[in-house]
Amino acid sequence: MTLQWTAVAFFLYAEIAVNVILCIPFISASRWRSVFNWGLWNWLSPYWNKCFFTMIMVLIVLFCDALREVQKYSAAEPLHDAQVNPNVYDHVHMKLFRAQRNLYISGFSLFLWLIMRRVVTLLNQVAVTVETSAGLQAEMDSAVKAAKQHQDDNIMLKQALLNEDLSMSAKNKELKLEAEKLSDKVKAADEAVRKGNAEVEAMRRQAKGLAQEYDRLLREHHQLQNLQSAEDKKDQ
Repeated sequence: MTLQWTAVAFFLYAEIAVNVILCIPFISASRWRSVFNWGLWNWLSPYWNKCFFTMIMVLIVLFCDALREVQKYSAAEPLHDAQVNPNVYDHVHMKLFRAQRNLYISGFSLFLWLIMRRVVTLLNQVAVTVETSAGLQAEMDSAVKAAKQHQDDNIMLKQALLNEDLSMSAKNKELKLEAEKLSDKVKAADEAVRKGNAEVEAMRRQAKGLAQEYDRLLREHHQLQNLQSAEDKKDQ
């Protein structure tokens, strides 16, 4: 195996190990997100996309080269020569085996490179979703608690208003009874005033009648005095 294909093979083994580690079930996405937020990855992040696309291009070139080698040694001409010479037959099959091996190594390396990128992206998205869900859950719990508190306050307020309405109703009844009592007293006072006015009017009429009678008696007295004084003059 040449140096480049040895490097690709080690790269494939590293990809398999990394993907297996990323898929370990007891390591949560939030923990992976905290790992991805290390300062080292932040320092490498500006070069990550360039490195990613460079590796894709290299792996695609190697894959196409291996595919060309497979097609080359799978063609009819090398197989015809191999049938004529047994040594050439073994050499051609060895080259075909190596080309197929290189094709599988480069193909799986390219595939796992894309899978690893996708797994990392999904882990970050899952971690963000979990954090967002936790925040939303906390907000929802706070909103539910606040709503329950408001509901309790409303119940207490309604109870207080009901008690106040009951007390106001009792006070209104008392005030109504007092108003009725005062109305009765006013009616009695009006009746007493009416009777008093009637008595005063009667006494006024009586006094007027007495005054008229007094005037009449006074006139009669004057008349009698005048008659008596006239008789006394005649006797003299």
